[in-house]
Amino acid sequence: MDETTRRADPPDEEPSLDDEFRSLLEGLRTTLPGVQLIAGFLLIVPFQVSFAELSSAERGAFHVAFVSALTGSLLLMAPSSHQRLRAKEDGTVARETPRHVKVAIRLATAGSVLFALALVAVAYLVASVVLNTAVAVALTAVVAVVAFWSWFYLPLVAWRDDA
Repeated sequence: MDETTRRADPPDEEPSLDDEFRSLLEGLRTTLPGVQLIAGFLLIVPFQVSFAELSSAERGAFHVAFVSALTGSLLLMAPSSHQRLRAKEDGTVARETPRHVKVAIRLATAGSVLFALALVAVAYLVASVVLNTAVAVALTAVVAVVAFWSWFYLPLVAWRDDA
């Protein structure tokens, strides 16, 4: 079996630290483009002529979104940086304890929370500029509820293994 072929762990075997970390990195690869898209959008907003016309609430939403997106991006990229920094010359990575994986999961979780906050703030910012404040508040509430429900409630509460 070559290195590119992956085998599934037998059901009675616990996944290795490498498998857990690899799984986390694979998940982050799907999340990071979204964070980078939001951060890129936010990087150009202040340079638009109409930025001066934003209300104080819209500017507040911009600042929350900007800081959340950039900080979330840093936290979501941290585990892959750890992977590179801990790599040995032979290409292997030293993960002797579960602590490294636990820290990476906590960083990714905090990054996801900040990304969700950035999405909610961007939803308000864009909707309030394009539509009106009442619609923006309603849209923001919908985005917040969907993010909380799908990203946090489902995996932490609804699908909790009680066995």
